[in-house]
Amino acid sequence: MVRVAFILLLTLFTLHANGQALAPAAAPTAAAPAAAPQPIKLGDITVTGTLRLRGYAWDWFQPASGNNEYQYSGNFLRVNLAESRQSWQWNAELAIPFLLGMPLGATGTGPQQGALGLGSNYVTANNGKQNTAMIFPRQLYVQFDRIAGEKAHLKVGRFTFLDGSELAPKNATLATLKRDRVTQRLLGDFGFSDIGRSFDGAHLSYSPSSSDNITVIGAVPTRGVFQVDGWGWNKAGFGYAAYTRDWGKGRHAADTRVFTIEYDDWRHILKTDNRPLAVRRPDTANILINTFGGHTLHAVETGTGTVNVMFWGAVQTGRWGVQKQRAGAIDAEAGFQPKILPALKPWLRGGYTWGSGSSDPNGNTHGTFFQILPTPRPYARFPFYNMMNNEDAFGALILRPHTKVTISSEYHSLRLSEAHDFWYSGGGVFQPWTFGYSGRSTFGRRSLGNLYDTSLEYRMNRKFTITAYYGHTQGLAAMKQIYPQGKDGEFGYLEGLYRF
Repeated sequence: MVRVAFILLLTLFTLHANGQALAPAAAPTAAAPAAAPQPIKLGDITVTGTLRLRGYAWDWFQPASGNNEYQYSGNFLRVNLAESRQSWQWNAELAIPFLLGMPLGATGTGPQQGALGLGSNYVTANNGKQNTAMIFPRQLYVQFDRIAGEKAHLKVGRFTFLDGSELAPKNATLATLKRDRVTQRLLGDFGFSDIGRSFDGAHLSYSPSSSDNITVIGAVPTRGVFQVDGWGWNKAGFGYAAYTRDWGKGRHAADTRVFTIEYDDWRHILKTDNRPLAVRRPDTANILINTFGGHTLHAVETGTGTVNVMFWGAVQTGRWGVQKQRAGAIDAEAGFQPKILPALKPWLRGGYTWGSGSSDPNGNTHGTFFQILPTPRPYARFPFYNMMNNEDAFGALILRPHTKVTISSEYHSLRLSEAHDFWYSGGGVFQPWTFGYSGRSTFGRRSLGNLYDTSLEYRMNRKFTITAYYGHTQGLAAMKQIYPQGKDGEFGYLEGLYRF
């Protein structure tokens, strides 16, 4: 812990001394986004961009062998050119990720130990290179605006998308809650990674009123996330349809969405699940999963403060190779923003998330909830788990002692839903030959650990934001089984964003 903290402080001092900017955390905060700087104009073309610098320090759970304690730098430059015409517009965004000092030997060789933090993922995905960079189009699309009396917009090409972001609530509490606890659970750009992902396809958005939205998307995910080469795409695709309504009356504001996703993965590679390897290896049939779900958010103004509640849920059917897919997930949360301590603007939140697991490794039903193509990190700030075969009871305290400062602390009690399924991590397909999710057997143990973390965000001005994060996991029975030499883990980073 001392070493991680020292490295974070040293990185902050160095970057600040050189006038560099660190990137904002993808963590929940109660703060509104900083105002965008004035764009650069080249005739009718608008030029904007961001430079994100990030310094990491990992102290992964102690393996029998392998490098679990390391530091590296992950950085991301984005330059966007856009032009709006009378009835259409175009957008071209170039991305340049550059990774420096990536760790060698960060993959454990012992049973089930696997990648020792995300540094291992980057090295493996980039052919073992410690320093690497690439330029690729993150977005490249044309959007047609004069459809259905300008109520509909059709985007064709390469774009980014976060499920749940189709309509921003008018209520500020709901807008923050939706941004931090709803969006990109199942479809996201993996924006926390140092490369991210995009989608190639078509995106239709229709808003018959300012309070209603219908969105339909058909697309394939691009490569990226951990691989700096984001040019190509993968043999997987999805169709998404959602209806969202912003509603409420008087002191009650609400936001509700229903959605469906059909996901098809036809890569014919080894699947990650809890079946014996000899059974999984010959199963090269497609994954075809249908997901049906929705969310509802509510905020009620009272004499003592604002009460908010949230429910998110989904069920899945279809095929997992030769198995049937029958799975589900829920997330129930509540929060309170009291009027006391106005100088701190406190927001207390808590909830319970459950994602189903497979109870029978030898059955014909795959019961593990499949998270498709999410951005896992907003829901796992120390990203060693996700919603698959997971139970997460958590609490959070958010403070805003100043308009430029947000402090967020969280506690998570984590355990597996099914003891005979895997402990899963990852965020979906990012290259043709890698499944996108990893799984470790915990040998019948369910308790993963207790996660304690804190983030501090300082918005210096509208162009420059600095964020620091530190998380400590107290490993429990499952971690002790896999990592008997050290069941606790630590993760921290400093990051920032310079907008232009």
